[in-house]
Amino acid sequence: MIGRGGQYDLTLSQQLLFLKASPAISGVGQVRANKLTWQEPIQPTALARSYLATITFQPGQTPVVQIDDPDLELLAAGRPLPHVYRDPLRLCLYLPGAREWDARKRIDQTIIPWTYLWLYYFEDWLWSDDWKGEGQHPGEEPEPVGNRAIRRAVARC
Repeated sequence: MIGRGGQYDLTLSQQLLFLKASPAISGVGQVRANKLTWQEPIQPTALARSYLATITFQPGQTPVVQIDDPDLELLAAGRPLPHVYRDPLRLCLYLPGAREWDARKRIDQTIIPWTYLWLYYFEDWLWSDDWKGEGQHPGEEPEPVGNRAIRRAVARC
């Protein structure tokens, strides 16, 4: 499919190839039934706990990142998790509608590093109770933005 600016979206097989070829990534994945699934062990810092992330991606949608282990809600000990979507629980890594990610971009160079960064801020939040990763939390009033698509996206993240 041709994306913005006449560039082609990457296929699921191309995304999988880039993930497997990256020396910085140690996960495993597959493409089946028009869906890419990738599992990646992530330790955001040398002193942080290890997490198991699952990334799923289908053409025409945005990648979904879920943490399989450990349970983020148990770690939060009753506090509402920052920067997540619900039903199912998944990470909010970027502002939808702001063109920070599209299917022309490589998951190994965007979604995986953003997941490391989210987990880095999450580890800090567990200790400090202060989310330092910026962005808009669900329920917060977004800053006035002129673009209607961006206003809607801010309200969702």
